Amino acid sequence: MQTAETLNRLCYDLGITLYFKSSFDKANRTSASARGVGMDEGLRILSEVKEQFGLPILTDVHECHQCAPVAEVADVIQIPAFLSRQTDLLQAAAKTGRIVNVKKGQFMAPWDMRGAIDKIEQIVPNAAKEGHVWLTERGSSFGYGRLVVDMTSLVEMRRFGCPVVFDATHSVQQPSSQTGITGGNREMVPYLMRAALAVGVDGLFIETHPNPDEAISDAANQVRLKDMKTLLEQALELDKLK
Repeated sequence: MQTAETLNRLCYDLGITLYFKSSFDKANRTSASARGVGMDEGLRILSEVKEQFGLPILTDVHECHQCAPVAEVADVIQIPAFLSRQTDLLQAAAKTGRIVNVKKGQFMAPWDMRGAIDKIEQIVPNAAKEGHVWLTERGSSFGYGRLVVDMTSLVEMRRFGCPVVFDATHSVQQPSSQTGITGGNREMVPYLMRAALAVGVDGLFIETHPNPDEAISDAANQVRLKDMKTLLEQALELDKLK
């Protein structure tokens, strides 16, 4: 609630459309560590965020049966990168009528995301051009424990005609680099964000936390909440140059 309140006020002042994202289950963690509060409690909390601040909600699903109940709260259903080729999950999300945000798998070429779009459009024709499907770039595997971002991926995916989002924080992850825990380097977030905005994107995905070092998930790559104002101001300046 603290994060939602801060971001809501900040984005309102800056004229930025905000989709609030949080996860009720981190089902694809490296180790068998804390996963979250579960779907029922998570959706209750997200409903509270939505009602109190009037924010559209984005959250991720991992199994087909989650899609319908999640759609009762979420405005956007996210398909995690590791599941971006799962036909049944993509189509279950599409059947809800909500926007489907598909994170590009770390193992996939940008042009391979045409397949994900085609699977969704079997359920919702013209989903890409009508904005019912988003694609999110979050880096590509580069050996063990490393990710790189090919900025031409943003250009390739925009050719599909759907909105393309750049995930500035997952792109600085260092998967499994800390003995079963994903590491990262939040200092690189502003640089990759600026590069993506220079190429051209329709949105940014940024993880933030009041005290990232105490975050249960993705602690090493989250931006400090107090730094978000400066980061978003930079983003707006670059976005104006397009």
